[in-house]
Amino acid sequence: MEKPQTLLLFLVFLTIGASTVTASSLEHRHHVGGVLSKTKLFVFGDSYADTGNNVKSSASSWKVPYGISFPGRPSGRWSNGRVFTDYFASFLGIRSPIPYKWRKIGSKLIPFGMNFAYGGTGVFNTLVPEHNMTAQIDLFQQVISTGVYTKQDLKSSIVLASVAGNDYTTYNARNGSAKDLPAFITSVVGQLTLNLKRIYGLGVGKIAIAAIEPMGCLPELTALSSYTKCNETANAASNFHNVLLKQAVAKLNNDTKGSPFVFLDVYSAFMTVFNSEKQGKPKFKNVLKPCCLGTSSGYSCGSVDEIGAKKYTVCKNPGSAFFWDSVHPSQHGWRSVYSVLRPSLHKIFHNMKK
Repeated sequence: MEKPQTLLLFLVFLTIGASTVTASSLEHRHHVGGVLSKTKLFVFGDSYADTGNNVKSSASSWKVPYGISFPGRPSGRWSNGRVFTDYFASFLGIRSPIPYKWRKIGSKLIPFGMNFAYGGTGVFNTLVPEHNMTAQIDLFQQVISTGVYTKQDLKSSIVLASVAGNDYTTYNARNGSAKDLPAFITSVVGQLTLNLKRIYGLGVGKIAIAAIEPMGCLPELTALSSYTKCNETANAASNFHNVLLKQAVAKLNNDTKGSPFVFLDVYSAFMTVFNSEKQGKPKFKNVLKPCCLGTSSGYSCGSVDEIGAKKYTVCKNPGSAFFWDSVHPSQHGWRSVYSVLRPSLHKIFHNMKK
């Protein structure tokens, strides 16, 4: 159930023209907490956004050692603690929205919005039998039909969408060739664009869509270099997706009043953190090496054998690791990414206050 967010080894042979990303310096700004406290947050996507929708019995996110830093036990988050959704919600000054799966048990959190993201899913169907983005929007539409949220609630709400990496892993598993990958990336972005239009059509006020992170920097691929360097061809694939997505967002805004769509450049935020580690005092021990690893091939973070013995190791200080496992940032990793993206969030806030 773990989010396979890489294009795996075949990307080493892929050549797609990559745009140059200039990393800006980290910014530290005052928290905006409470200013948008009446705003509702609705979340769509995969494990980078999921806060507990995956099935407890099979998802690693519900097993030790996930959640050891926050809330101190597994909570369905694919990290040792908070994920980007939590930081995004904190910026708005609200509690992290209740996962759709737990809406009846945690009804007191419904006023803050709802999280429809499922780890392992994509724009299209993936190797994980969970709700893809279209199905997630179906669930959102069903919730709206119950009348729990008013038209004004939706108009003043924000959507966070973070999805697509698993589509490419699934493509590789089913096709075994990168020959038609550029065309597939185009189709993924095309469907994602239709999904964003549909969400807006349901009455949502602002939609923030996250770029794909630099997939070549994920530990699954950096392990090949002993966690010393990113795979540039895999990053080129991320860039190709992001260039198309940014263009699509610009067109959506040109066709819509008020520019309700916002592109969150997660790729550049990751690269800013990585590049800042090479300058001055590093915040992370080895920015490309995960904290939690399987003891050998075939095992991953949280794995146990048939008698329940641990088959993984955890670093002494999770706060010193940017990545928690082979594909997911740690709580401190997400906090660093959020710090870089905060100016974009201020822009959202500014526009909504007009």
